Amino acid sequence: MATAEDKLAGLVRHVVAAFEPRMAVRLWTGERIGGDGSRPVLALNDPAAIARLAIRPNIANAVGLWMTKAIDVENGTIFDLAAARSDIRTKAALKRIDKLKMARALPALYALSRRAKGAGPTSGANAAASGSSKEAIQFHYDVSNDFYRLFLDSRMLYSCGYFDGWHEDIDKAQADKLDMICRKLRLKPGERFLDIGCGWGALLIHAAEHYGVSGEGVTLSQAQYDLARERVAAKGLSDRITIALKPFQELEGTFDKIASIGMFEHVGWDNHDTYFKAVRKLLKPNGLYLHHAITRPAKQTDAKFRKGSREYQAIIRYIFPGAELDHIGHTAQLLEKHRFEVHDVEDWREHYARTCRLWHDRLLARMDEASAIAGEERARLWLLYLAGVSLGFERGGLLIYQTLSSKRSKGPSGLPPTRRDLYA
Repeated sequence: MATAEDKLAGLVRHVVAAFEPRMAVRLWTGERIGGDGSRPVLALNDPAAIARLAIRPNIANAVGLWMTKAIDVENGTIFDLAAARSDIRTKAALKRIDKLKMARALPALYALSRRAKGAGPTSGANAAASGSSKEAIQFHYDVSNDFYRLFLDSRMLYSCGYFDGWHEDIDKAQADKLDMICRKLRLKPGERFLDIGCGWGALLIHAAEHYGVSGEGVTLSQAQYDLARERVAAKGLSDRITIALKPFQELEGTFDKIASIGMFEHVGWDNHDTYFKAVRKLLKPNGLYLHHAITRPAKQTDAKFRKGSREYQAIIRYIFPGAELDHIGHTAQLLEKHRFEVHDVEDWREHYARTCRLWHDRLLARMDEASAIAGEERARLWLLYLAGVSLGFERGGLLIYQTLSSKRSKGPSGLPPTRRDLYA
């Protein structure tokens, strides 16, 4: 008599035959379905967990199975699995699945799924939290400075690099990014520069050293705050750079130039007006503001846009609790609504796809160290996240723009007539 595991194995064979992927699938028994020695292998290691996924095929369960190694990849990476996906469209493949066969197997699947340990990942589950709250920021960024050192560049920049060719030198790409930001802002000696969401302080240090500005940076991450202050002091710049641990709402004073690099994603849609009001209040007349943020393609309505895909909701739940992406049309609308003049919008989508791919590869090469620091499940979650985000940018589901604007006032903007100097 066939056991529950036998019935599950039969269903897996049936589903693989329907989708015809170019990868191999290895069952928990060691049986291998499809593929050859040169193909990546999707390893299904825990039949009880696979049964749970079969009953509830959602992103949350899939993420949980990946974190616990119930699902793994052999003879390749997540990128190799993605490249080996089926050429058959999902709807067409689903029509080839025998629904009666699936229904008959359900009692066995339910019985088998009860053996599965846990109920999926819980880290970052507080999706209702404000993405700009201290708790939400610290969930992501305070994993450990040592953890981020494993895969970031030497300056520890956790935002999109800028590539003058598709090379693999992450340090050069991040240095080029810093300089491009400073050039777009036309930073000059003696100016006051504000970095909202300053991370580990790299942009402020670069701007002070190479452009002669004095700067202030704010973050909500204790780990970032501590290391940023150490780095500023080590460079002998404590008299010119101030780092504060506080939200943007508490900022005071006026600045010649302001940058927000990879921070706006945490603000949340309902706080957008509050944010741009604060930036306008802090910026001098004709002052420049550089807005660097991940976006998604717009939908027919903002209500549909905010709902997002299941993949997007998974990233928000497990990696950036409470965060919410904008679309570039809405960003430009908000800037104009708050009396900014938009001068330039540049898409860096492929730059971020490359950046995340390099981060993934660097983390993968040091997974033993990452697991020792953050725990194996969390390290695997970050690996999955970096691969998924890279693929999102590669396929166009995620976008990123640098938008340069000024605090609107009558008369000339003070900017050069062309952008030639930026790319010379």
